[in-house]
Amino acid sequence: MAANRSATMDAPQSEQAARDALRKIKVKPSFADDQGGILLSKNGYGNKVDGVPTVGMYLEPLCPGCALVSRTLDPTIMSMLDAGQINLDLHFMTFQDYKSSDEYSTRAFNAAVTIVQRDPNPDHLLGYLMNIYREDFQPGELGEYRSVTDDQLKQQALNAGVDSATADAAFDGQYRYRTWLKAADDYTILRPELYAPGKNGFSTPTVTINDRRWQMDGNDLKGSFLTAIGLDENQVGDPAVTPKN
Repeated sequence: MAANRSATMDAPQSEQAARDALRKIKVKPSFADDQGGILLSKNGYGNKVDGVPTVGMYLEPLCPGCALVSRTLDPTIMSMLDAGQINLDLHFMTFQDYKSSDEYSTRAFNAAVTIVQRDPNPDHLLGYLMNIYREDFQPGELGEYRSVTDDQLKQQALNAGVDSATADAAFDGQYRYRTWLKAADDYTILRPELYAPGKNGFSTPTVTINDRRWQMDGNDLKGSFLTAIGLDENQVGDPAVTPKN
């Protein structure tokens, strides 16, 4: 889904100005870098495993393609993470709020950032993301959107193992990270290295491997991902095997 509009009405018009604006946001997750990414590995948030690929994922809650990537790749990615075979760099996009009637994207990913901030176990965050991308949960877009309540989203966090105090904070209606999320949107959509070949704008899902955009093969998403990483399927989850790429 193309990001055909800025997240904020007065969004910066240059990549550098947008990056500077993102850096100046005061209320932000402590593990976020200056490009809006949150790194995680088998060692937790902000702790990189040396010598293995870093997979960047740019995701939007309403994006059908993001859901397809989640449903296809997330179990494999979680196995790789737990084995120390990859690092994961997550970017939470919310630019499709306009496709819902109640800021679904902001609510869903403000909660994700809150989980990062309060729950030290990345498996709980990843479980929450997998839950909200399930085919029987993810809402439609625009005219097909049907309101999803905070309580429904909260249940997906609880089902993923997030404790009740963290889940309550994630859905207390304060949206503490809204400004940071929108600034991250404004910056990310101006980064040409993330654009698909032949395109003049950013779209989700976008996946990078060691900061280089991965061109997905929709006919064999999992197989092409493993090839790009440098693992055979029977090597996934084996801590003794380091990816070739």
